[in-house]
Amino acid sequence: MAKKSTWALGILGAAAAALAWAARDVPRAMGASPEERRVAPSPQWRDGKFHNRVPARTLTQPAGSMLGSFLRDRERRKPRLPIPLAAPSHATTQGLHLTWYGHSSALVEIDGDRVLFDPVWSERCSPSHLVGPRRLHEPPVEIYELPTLAAIVISHDHYDHLDLPTIQELARTSTAPFVVPLGVGAHFATWGVPPERVIELDWDESITVAGLTLTATEARHFSGRGLTRDETLWASWVVAGHGRKVFYTGDSGYFDGYAEIGAAHGPFDATLMQIGAYGDGWPDIHMTPEDAVRAHQAVRGGLLIPLHWGTFVLAFHDWSEPADRLWSEAKAEGVTLAVPRPGERVDVDTPPAVDGWWQAIA
Repeated sequence: MAKKSTWALGILGAAAAALAWAARDVPRAMGASPEERRVAPSPQWRDGKFHNRVPARTLTQPAGSMLGSFLRDRERRKPRLPIPLAAPSHATTQGLHLTWYGHSSALVEIDGDRVLFDPVWSERCSPSHLVGPRRLHEPPVEIYELPTLAAIVISHDHYDHLDLPTIQELARTSTAPFVVPLGVGAHFATWGVPPERVIELDWDESITVAGLTLTATEARHFSGRGLTRDETLWASWVVAGHGRKVFYTGDSGYFDGYAEIGAAHGPFDATLMQIGAYGDGWPDIHMTPEDAVRAHQAVRGGLLIPLHWGTFVLAFHDWSEPADRLWSEAKAEGVTLAVPRPGERVDVDTPPAVDGWWQAIA
């Protein structure tokens, strides 16, 4: 009996050691809190945290209802067949081109000046490499294959938008500055990114990098990588240069601020719109596809390209539903739409026709 007990304790000890080893990088991935003196002057900061101008509910359904939704129809949240990838090409430097790499990772190219948004190249969007939402497709290009960047822009600090291993690799392989919302620089500091590489902006603040002006604009969302929330700001972004403009939503619920952004910064040649991971349980922090079309119209957008869908399972809707609903709404509203495959480079002046590629694999 004593031998069995010793054996069992040994197994438990080994398991605990294995878990501890697997979790060893989690605290570092969670980042750090900003110094209050750096964020307190913001009009969005009060009572020790950032606030939306329009209040946003983040969880409205009971836990039991959420669990039931999680357990139902799980197989429909992933495609039946592999997601097709396109080989990115950056041969032409003139004009306006947009490339979606998956989820919210996207490249904006304006006459050869390039901005990379929310790069996530890891297998999981999580503080751990063992648990958390897993990619449904490989990145269509390796980080070292990316073209020369003018800036790397982050919308907010959630794990599906700010990924430690990707940031470390970009800090090593690129000389581009990281342009981030107010407070997010604290994460970069604890990760060893030199402070001169990080530029923090509040809403309505701008920075010019190379030939492009980047402006942080309002969004309706929240932030946090651990038990505390809203210690760092979230933002949408305007990219302007050489007479061309692009709007990037980041994550946001719909709100009347889109019309104000359009009046102040539009019209836009193209918008990169969040369309996925919506749900009845969090109605104010992610847009539905129909909301995305409304937001696109409000900011006075030209071509609409969807983001935040297809790569990670982050909600209860079917995998193909965001693109299906977006296509239907865009046709009903007369909005010009392109739905690229991951890695596909879109010429904004001659966008490809929507071909419903996702429907064949759903």
